[in-house]
Amino acid sequence: MSAPPLKKPTVTEREARQVAEAAREQDWRKPSFAKELFLGRFRLDLIHPHPLPTDEAVRRGEQFLTKLRAFAETKIDGALIEREARIPDEVVDGLRQLGALGMKIDPKYGGLGLTQVYYNKALALVGSASPAVGVLLSAHQSIGVPQPLKLFGTPEQKQAFLPRCATTAISAFLLTEPDVGSDPARLATTAVPDGDDYVLDGVKLWTTNGVVADLLVVMARVPRSEGHKGGITAFVVESDSPGITVENRNAFMGLRGIENGVTRFHQVRVPAANRVGPEGAGLKIALTTLNTGRLSLPASCVAAGKWCLKIAREWSTAREQWGKPIAHHEAVGAKISFIAATTFALEAVLDLSSQMADEDRNDIRIEGALAKLFASEMGWRMADELVQIRGGRGFETAASLKARGERAVPAEQVLRDLRINRIFEGSTEIMHLLIAREAVDAHLSVAGDLIDPDKSLQDKARAGANAGVFYAKWLPKLVAGPGQLPSSYGEFKHGGVDLSPHLRFVERHARKLARSTFYAMSRWQGRMETKQGFLGRIVDIGAELFAMSAACVRAELLRSRGEHGREAYRLADAFCRQSRLRVDELFTRLWSNTDDLDRKVVKDVLAGSYSWLEQGIVDPSEEGAWIADTTPGPSERENVHRPIR
Repeated sequence: MSAPPLKKPTVTEREARQVAEAAREQDWRKPSFAKELFLGRFRLDLIHPHPLPTDEAVRRGEQFLTKLRAFAETKIDGALIEREARIPDEVVDGLRQLGALGMKIDPKYGGLGLTQVYYNKALALVGSASPAVGVLLSAHQSIGVPQPLKLFGTPEQKQAFLPRCATTAISAFLLTEPDVGSDPARLATTAVPDGDDYVLDGVKLWTTNGVVADLLVVMARVPRSEGHKGGITAFVVESDSPGITVENRNAFMGLRGIENGVTRFHQVRVPAANRVGPEGAGLKIALTTLNTGRLSLPASCVAAGKWCLKIAREWSTAREQWGKPIAHHEAVGAKISFIAATTFALEAVLDLSSQMADEDRNDIRIEGALAKLFASEMGWRMADELVQIRGGRGFETAASLKARGERAVPAEQVLRDLRINRIFEGSTEIMHLLIAREAVDAHLSVAGDLIDPDKSLQDKARAGANAGVFYAKWLPKLVAGPGQLPSSYGEFKHGGVDLSPHLRFVERHARKLARSTFYAMSRWQGRMETKQGFLGRIVDIGAELFAMSAACVRAELLRSRGEHGREAYRLADAFCRQSRLRVDELFTRLWSNTDDLDRKVVKDVLAGSYSWLEQGIVDPSEEGAWIADTTPGPSERENVHRPIR
């Protein structure tokens, strides 16, 4: 008989941070361009010349893209999916037959074995036809069963589950709970050991693919007991196991066709053989999986940017105001330039990060996170600018436009669909903190004990000595560098466009970024972790510098291969000039901002000091609990699980 479920854990802020810290990959065994950038070292040699896929990877990838394009153009009706809020079963079956469920799975398990580069190209292609279809494939392969098993599964687990995932079985990843988002220390779902099984109890929220999934990756807390280390642990669970109920199919402002639900586990028995990795390794498995899994979101943003550019070009040529096409009005033209230049840069960031993931020469945990952060923010801005360019037609639905005889352009839908990317797989705010933690890792490694209140005076003295040695060598290198030499990076000058000043800008500002981080740590010490506004700006600067670097390197790659080199150089130049303005503003806001005042206003808001400001409205929200009850027990609702056979 299994033990009763654990009560929902209550944890302090410090305990929550300790759980998150324990889940981090602690070592840097391979070089990282982005990590070096945050340390003030512009290692262009790590990304230039641009790494390239093998001829065989290109052949297989292009062959599959040809088939997928034909399928997307003839079988995927994006308007139908949006209208009915459901992907037709025959579309899913067609994707199965194409092998799309196994794009990233090794051929020895029945998959296609595509590289990360071509997997992302495939997601961008199919996602342009219907973002909901792109999400289904991504949730299945980027974070669902295939990726954790690829990285951490046993040979037996791979043999048991990967052939199914490659051909028929749809998978989902279940971490979030109604009362647990980015703070997994409070995870309440339990997995109690009972003989050769674990018994799962709990409720999971926002289970993308969960409504139709055949296999689940579930994160649950194993209680510590004799013979059991305990901790948050990953399990592969059959979705038709007794005791599993999909209680609701959730609906959202965008991505209307996704199969996202609420899943309850009541006394669900899972064989110990289905545990992925050791007990307590669940969060590390999840975070490691996301290192490359997050790249699926930039893929969708790149696809959206390409479409926004196409529509902006065609519409701005056809639409005339005051005697000329609106594209020739500077206010509109600036938006088109932003969309074009940013799309080029996002594709550069995506392809560079993906190719580095494929080669496995570099540690890309920061690059992947920066790509997700930057693309999700910029993708939303590009879609918003397209809506503005389209005017009233941008706000009108595609169905309404079609009904009155105009081209059915779903600009408002793309805006709605992209909005979730700023929240999915780590919100912008959480990504800022996650990347900031990695960016200051070197500092904490040598000086962390100095600001840790739990460390002894002896530990602090030792840390102080180590820090003195580190900074004595490191700080002088931040004073001068190649960015101050007019001849540096001269190979990036072709066709009348000179990108070398932008690379010199990156080098100089990488050093400035490192100096700013050091000064902040010296100033705030242990309070640094509370300065989320400052940390967010530090990370945003790093993201811009990474994107500028990627854009220049991609432009030079295309030029060297005779592929639109002149145009690529101009786009890279435009992006870098736009990015430099944003970087300068971010540096100014590091020290000139309203952070302190904002904290005071927030304190007053929470105290009710401004409740008078809320008067004069009607609140349309209905009464109900802010967070649904997740008390363990049998489900009292109909099971809406709908496997696609």
